[in-house]
Amino acid sequence: MQEIGVGLIGYGLGGKVFHAAFITRTAGMRLRAVVSRDPAKVHHDHPEVAVVPHVDELLTRPDIDLVVVASPDELHAGHALAALAAGKHVVVDKPFATSLADARRVVEAAERSGKMLTIHHNRRWDADFLTLQDLIASGRLGRIVHFESRFDRWRPEPGATWKEARAGGSWLDLGPHLVDQALVLFGMPTAVTADLAVLRDGAPAPDWFEVILHYEAMRVTLHSSKLAADHRLRFAVHGTTGTWLKHGIDPQEPAIVGGAIPGGAVWGHDPDHGRLTSGQNSDKPEYIANRNGDYGLFWRQLVAAIHGEGANPVPAEDAIQVMTVIQAGLDSAQLRRTVDLVADPV
Repeated sequence: MQEIGVGLIGYGLGGKVFHAAFITRTAGMRLRAVVSRDPAKVHHDHPEVAVVPHVDELLTRPDIDLVVVASPDELHAGHALAALAAGKHVVVDKPFATSLADARRVVEAAERSGKMLTIHHNRRWDADFLTLQDLIASGRLGRIVHFESRFDRWRPEPGATWKEARAGGSWLDLGPHLVDQALVLFGMPTAVTADLAVLRDGAPAPDWFEVILHYEAMRVTLHSSKLAADHRLRFAVHGTTGTWLKHGIDPQEPAIVGGAIPGGAVWGHDPDHGRLTSGQNSDKPEYIANRNGDYGLFWRQLVAAIHGEGANPVPAEDAIQVMTVIQAGLDSAQLRRTVDLVADPV
């Protein structure tokens, strides 16, 4: 199987932790070049990798087959379009783009080019989310009536970074993860109601959101706050026969930040078991052990897909649906009303 040469645009948290750490440990891939203004930072982790100052220089390299876009959000669409025009396969970090229109432009360009386009919605492979999928499929919760998914933080002081000031705030940062997981479980909603707010003193963009996805006989609540001192609640899932509560976050990101190497039998082990309470036996809750999470599955599936031996791990159509909900949330918050995805297509 021919080795896939990879070029990475950007070496911030995303490029370092979620991309390079896994690319360099995925059979069939080789990280060959990184676009960065800080060569020392890249070479500290990957001394054998070339560092180039400009995207154009990366795209002209014949040894690059796949480009991973981990640049600031507003550059995602432009970098993806340039990579596709150069005949490269493309991975785009979330958010796919800063607007639904730009996301559609990238998908159309990929269709014309015949190259693979995929979006890095890595939290499909969180330990607790994999466990939840199994639990729902088992029928032990009955029909889901309310699904609550939260990414809360305790960051009372706004940081002086572009991420804090991004248009759409945390809805564009954390929202894509929560939306993608909800769509994997339940498909597209019929309507979206969103409230975005700035709650921290001096914050330049929304740092709190509460978004409701409307389904027939079910509601999905997506929530995030950066002023939650107790921020351990991750999922609260209520069904007609039981409730599952999960606290704690998937351990893979903090493990890599702390210097761990992805892989091995215990990689992605989440010790915070979810609590299942049966409606018929509410005084005897059951603790459900988590499956191991594995962000490396995205990359292994991508290798197979590029070689025509498997499906795209996150098809562009899925990412367009995520962006449709993200855009509807922005519109809903601005208009202060529910946006109907059937009557008000965005």
